[in-house]
Amino acid sequence: MNTQAIQNFLKCAAVGFGLAVATAAGAADITGAGATFPYPLYSKWAEAYKAKTGVGLNYQSIGSGGGIKQIIAKTVDFGASDAPLEPAQLEKEGLVQFPMVMGGVVPVFKIDGVKPGALRLTGAVLADIYLGKITKWNAPAIAALNKDVKLPDMDITVVSRSDGSGTTFIFTNYLSKVSAEWKEKAGNNTSVKWPTGVSGKGNEGVAAYVQRLPGSIGYVEYAYALQNKMSYALLQNKDGNFVGPDDKTFRAAAANAQWDKAPGFYLLLTDQSGKESWPITGATFILMHKKQDKPENATIALKFFDWAYEGGDNIALELDYVPMPDSVVKQVKAEWKKIQDGSGKAVAY
Repeated sequence: MNTQAIQNFLKCAAVGFGLAVATAAGAADITGAGATFPYPLYSKWAEAYKAKTGVGLNYQSIGSGGGIKQIIAKTVDFGASDAPLEPAQLEKEGLVQFPMVMGGVVPVFKIDGVKPGALRLTGAVLADIYLGKITKWNAPAIAALNKDVKLPDMDITVVSRSDGSGTTFIFTNYLSKVSAEWKEKAGNNTSVKWPTGVSGKGNEGVAAYVQRLPGSIGYVEYAYALQNKMSYALLQNKDGNFVGPDDKTFRAAAANAQWDKAPGFYLLLTDQSGKESWPITGATFILMHKKQDKPENATIALKFFDWAYEGGDNIALELDYVPMPDSVVKQVKAEWKKIQDGSGKAVAY
């Protein structure tokens, strides 16, 4: 994992800016907005694609909720969301949705003397922390899982996302699967009413809070944990094994995904079976309009996505994302035929 590479590409995000890659003279810009989850990858893809073609990408890392709003308003060529839209909503808004890449959301914490991967949590305990039921790091439920770890008698500060977020959608989807109480009281959405704690904007905002607050716990996309050298917890998966986050455990969670049986590619990868599966794995999605007011822009955007599928796998793996399988890419490209100009002609080149 090239941490320095991530640091370079997250400098803008760390202060709340989106990615802006200038194009060569006369070349069209691709515009997109949404999820912070894939930001490290999209930024590096953008740099490589610009060097190859002269075509740039202006991607605003504003959260999945913002990306959905902007594509519906037709202010960007594509929206990006880690929370897939259900088929009925896609139909209502006239959108096509396809998965771009997969990755993991990880719990991160700040406890002096506890190294990354030393802390063990179950889904039920993590849910109880976010419900405000477990308030001390040396609480019996945490201590029972960590007999070899010196846990302090310290209050837990819970950190969450303040913006509409696909990372939150993935995280709360997992909590809803492992905790009936969480499902009833808070639920699963891009934004929920958090029972306790403080909230930051974006993955970068959560990471900044956790870095500053001793005794805190938050959730971020894996690249942000690595970029900020944050301590992450192991999680017990559906098979009962404690696993850490990396491309191997993300791949294990995605191994049995049945994309061909998912209308509109609506598929969630949390709490998957498998002895090595990371339990908070998810895909990130692209949203585009079926009927294009600017078909030339849509064609340019699809050329970028085609390049990313065909030539971007090594970059994705370098940043610990999981590329989409070839069989899924084939399904996606078939779906692109639905993206058309005013005369009904497909805009894919």
